[in-house]
Amino acid sequence: MRWSLRLRAILHRELGQLDLWRSRAVVLAYAVLTGLSIVWFARTTDWALAQFFSLRQAAWWSPLVWTPLSTAAIVWITRHWVPGAAGSGIPQVMAALDPQVERSQRGLYVSLKLALGKYLLASWGFLAGLSLGREGPSVQVGAGIMHNARHWLPQRGLVSEHGLLVAGGAAGIAAAFNTPLAGVMFAIEELSRRPEQRNSGLIIAAIVLAGLMGVSLQGNESYFGIIRVDEFRADLWWPALLLALACGLAGGLFSRLMIRSLGGQENDRLSRWRRAQPVAFAGACGLLIALIGVANQGITFGSGYSHSRAMLAGEAGIPAVYVLFMFLTTWLTAWSGVPGGIFAPSLAIGGALGNDIALLTGNPQVPALIALGMTGFLAAATQAPLTAFIIVMEMVNGHAMVLSLMACALVASGVSRILSRPLYGTLAGFQLQRLPGRSTAVTPPAAEAETDKKTEPAEGPGISHS
Repeated sequence: MRWSLRLRAILHRELGQLDLWRSRAVVLAYAVLTGLSIVWFARTTDWALAQFFSLRQAAWWSPLVWTPLSTAAIVWITRHWVPGAAGSGIPQVMAALDPQVERSQRGLYVSLKLALGKYLLASWGFLAGLSLGREGPSVQVGAGIMHNARHWLPQRGLVSEHGLLVAGGAAGIAAAFNTPLAGVMFAIEELSRRPEQRNSGLIIAAIVLAGLMGVSLQGNESYFGIIRVDEFRADLWWPALLLALACGLAGGLFSRLMIRSLGGQENDRLSRWRRAQPVAFAGACGLLIALIGVANQGITFGSGYSHSRAMLAGEAGIPAVYVLFMFLTTWLTAWSGVPGGIFAPSLAIGGALGNDIALLTGNPQVPALIALGMTGFLAAATQAPLTAFIIVMEMVNGHAMVLSLMACALVASGVSRILSRPLYGTLAGFQLQRLPGRSTAVTPPAAEAETDKKTEPAEGPGISHS
């Protein structure tokens, strides 16, 4: 009898709340739409990059004209029509999640208009052969689509705008990398810092559902396929430690360089030129990228995806200087101001660094060192070690390298923190300077979140860290 009454109470509470079920239906429907949109975005960028390589094959000199003209045009359109779409997209979503941003101001950072602009202009960046990734843009596209769900939620819906932004941004990572677990970890590690126990389950369900859309349409295959490694043997410890330190130093330098370049506060000649003539500056960056690519038989064009797969397959022909030139072209692409991310190029740089360490030390476990390099450099550049670890862990067959990947990510991220502030948190602080009345001093959202924990009640918009 007692169980019957309890079951009746549960059914009454669940089935009697139409607003609750309407909220769930709307959020999950938008999660499906977000996942499908990110998959379509991925296919569009793949097609665009293939067209660029076809053009280059027909005329080797074409990038010297097409890439700088396209870069300048993309920046001009971005600045005139969708200024909030410039750059990665992750700092914009983090800025929109800032508690001091009013509801009416979130459109500066996330909206359907910005999502469409990001989709088109980032795809054009691939068509131009720029060294960028689609994962950062996928975060902003996903957040913009999911944020639109607020118009269809009941007035007293259980999902806040903050929760929708977290779900959309993390869904972008989940669908882009075909790894739902990485999306959940990205939400916890980078986007959400304020707990909301009531709807964390629904937010996680939305992230996973968007990731499953990618799995269902692209197959159950990770971003770079399966990295097949042997057991982690003792002779790998010293090369792995050397690689973790090298990734930490290189990733920290990359993060510091990005912050100084994109902060807009430097007063050197190039920074003044960038502020005074951003379109001409972008064209010059495009020309440098084209020159580097042409001089290296095109290996630095695009995200580095195909060359990373070639290294994992053991194919020869990737020069040791690939790390340096990919580092430079990725930085120049970001500095130009075009919409585009750094996740995929960071994986390519880290994988090449691991390949170089394998050649330097003569260690035969090349795929293992490539996997460790991918984890280390991405963790150091983004200072999101758990997300980097999970993204690469999903690529490795079996569980032989789980602990070593995690250790590499933590060591590299720790070294990076000595050299640089957190990249995305600092860039989000720069984004917040656009708001009227904000101080010119930059306080990364991570620091603001620590203050919030001391001054605000535990319940608020976000996702549970427990």
